[in-house]
Amino acid sequence: MIKTIRWSVFFFGLILFSIGISIAINMQHLGIHPWDVLNVALYEKLGLSIGSWAIIISVILIIVSWILDKSYIRLGTFLNGILVGVFVDFFLFLDFLPHASESWLDIIVIISGIILMGIGGGIYNSAGVGSGPRDGFMLSISDKLGASVGKVRIITECLVLLIGLLLGGPVFLFTFIFTFIQSPIFQFTYKLLGGHLNKMEASIEEKGLHKTGA
Repeated sequence: MIKTIRWSVFFFGLILFSIGISIAINMQHLGIHPWDVLNVALYEKLGLSIGSWAIIISVILIIVSWILDKSYIRLGTFLNGILVGVFVDFFLFLDFLPHASESWLDIIVIISGIILMGIGGGIYNSAGVGSGPRDGFMLSISDKLGASVGKVRIITECLVLLIGLLLGGPVFLFTFIFTFIQSPIFQFTYKLLGGHLNKMEASIEEKGLHKTGA
């Protein structure tokens, strides 16, 4: 039962996270997350789709993580790497999310997208079925170099942002304040829901032990 709950939480989190990304992409004139800057830049330069580039980059990161440290690669990592790209392309194709109006309302819309990304990211990570490709990559690099995860994340995202910028990706104000909004929401959601899921799992296991003991 707990596995079903964890996987349901995982997929729900991925959907919210992907909707948040799609909303932000529609407001890209204000700036988007460094990884999405790269995805959009590759899409505009080389074709395919934004989601396709998200999948390709995720696969590359998973391969590197697998070589460095297999412990961070689980089934949820592969599903994350594929499904986020699929969902983003699907939501953009459906075209039901707000588009840029070139007014102050765009700021509210992109903030709502960032909040959804933070909540969605916290939810799917709390399920405990595998780190996302980017998280697994940064954790494996951190372990290999003996550097802090925070430092690795900053360096990695700066390099990704630089490549995206050189390719002509949408780098503006919100690109630089993304993390300050998303990270605290992610951390709060992750700890809150993760704690509830762990308690639920412990409770189910305890009831199972009582039944077998009886």
